[in-house]
Order: sequence, then structure tokens, then C-alpha cells
Amino acid sequence: MVNGARTRLTRAWREWLRSVLVIIIVITAFRSAVADWNDVPTGSMKPTILEGDRILVNKLAYDLKIPYTTRRLMRWGDPDRGDIIVLFSPNDGKRLVKRVVGLPGDSVAVIDGMLVVNGQPLRYSPLEPGMVTELELDEHLPILATEQLGDARHAVMISPRSPWHASFAPFNVPEHAYFVMGDNRDHSLDSRHFGPVSRDRIVGQATTVAASVNPDHSYFPRWKRFLKTLR
Repeated sequence: MVNGARTRLTRAWREWLRSVLVIIIVITAFRSAVADWNDVPTGSMKPTILEGDRILVNKLAYDLKIPYTTRRLMRWGDPDRGDIIVLFSPNDGKRLVKRVVGLPGDSVAVIDGMLVVNGQPLRYSPLEPGMVTELELDEHLPILATEQLGDARHAVMISPRSPWHASFAPFNVPEHAYFVMGDNRDHSLDSRHFGPVSRDRIVGQATTVAASVNPDHSYFPRWKRFLKTLR
């Protein structure tokens, strides 16, 4: 009788373990190849994305990869100017969130804080209502503006007093690579520092703020940012 009970327990354990393993594989494969989330620990994409945001990443935005690898099975698109993407840093392999400002073959420069693409300065205008929510500015009083990048209009932050605030000469983006920058232009480690990002290092497109908490205020939820579409 003891052996029978032990056998039943062993069978139940094996069946339960098998079910758990299947669930884990399905979930991790989904996050690896279809959709994932990314917690944002820095302010390099302010005012668009804040510290404490959890963003959704569409990994099917441009292609389909084999789960757990970077090998591409199918490809149906490429990042466009203005897209917010998640990528592996060329420096250390960490996942970063940046905006695409230069496509393969583009010339990219910054003059007096203004982005210049293919010799054409971008258009800047006053910040549009509702574009930024729950942003706490520091004592440096950065400049907030709406930047027109192709068909995309998005908010940027410029800090003229920052030691990082500097112009750079035109840079020609090589084939199969992209020039990325943070919306917090003078406080972002991006292609100005680590160079262009190759196509195979791009994970997917960031589309939505799923949830947000304020790390400076006891991680209190920022309710207005929940399910906020990124642009």
C-alpha cells in the first residue's frame, strides 16, 4: 500500500513537473520571439519615457526570429525614422531603448542642439499638449520641444548647460546600420558615443507604457502613464 501511494505521488509529481516545464517554455519562447516588456532604469529617453516605466516591446514589428536566438526566420520590414526601438548595446550588450534618427545611407549631425538629417535641419515647435505626462524637471530647467522627424512628431528635452551639450559633424550611417539617440539629448549614451547599431542588434519596437511607478516617491504608481502609447 505504501509503494502504491508512493507510485501515485511520483506519477503526479512527474505530470505536474511536465506541465510546469511546458508552461515555462511557452512563456519564455513567447517573450523571446513575439512580445516582451522592458523596465526603464534611466532617463535617457525623457520626456517620452521616464525612469520607472515598464514598456511593451513588439518583437514582430520587423521580423520573426528563432526563439532564444537572434537568427531571423522571416523579415517584413525595417525600422523607420522616429521609431523607438530596443537594442543590444554595441558596447556591453545591455538592452537599451533609443529612437532611430538615421537610416542606412543617411547623414546625421547636430548643430547647436538641433538635429540635422541629410543636410536638412529638423523642425522644432512648442511642446504639444498631452505629449508629456508626470514629468518632474530638475533645477537645470531643460528646454522641451516637439521635434518633427519624418512623419513622426515627438517630444525632446535639451539641456544647454549640460557638459554633454555639443555639436558634432555629419556622420554617414553605413549599410545595415542605424543611428539612434535618446530623446533626452544631452543626457543619453547613444550612437554619438558607441556608433551606429547594426540591424541584427535590434530586438523590436517599443510601442506602449504598460505601467509606471515613480522611484523617487516610494514607487507610487503614475496612473496617467498606464497604457500610454509611445510616439
